[in-house]
Amino acid sequence: MEVIYTVCSSSEEAKLIGKILVQEKLCACVNIFPAMQSIYFWEGNIVEDEEAVLLIKTHKDLFDKISKKIKSLHSYEVPCVFSLSVNNVTEDYVTWMNHVIEP
Repeated sequence: MEVIYTVCSSSEEAKLIGKILVQEKLCACVNIFPAMQSIYFWEGNIVEDEEAVLLIKTHKDLFDKISKKIKSLHSYEVPCVFSLSVNNVTEDYVTWMNHVIEP
């Protein structure tokens, strides 16, 4: 299991991306945190924004496919997309994920 982390410009964008990933069976589930404060450099300036966090629960081997899908749907020129490996997960959750995600 792997969790892919990305941030979106709004909760609506996160919902759109998340729903497509679930519909295409690239992940078992997504979680959206609708309001996060971000401070970052962009084009030489410090930017303060409110963004939405999208967490995507999937299999490790689907990172490249999901990353490409996110980039094709995302409003940002350079979206943040990275994965966090999960070391421990309950067997029943993995069984459910395996039934939901298509290889």
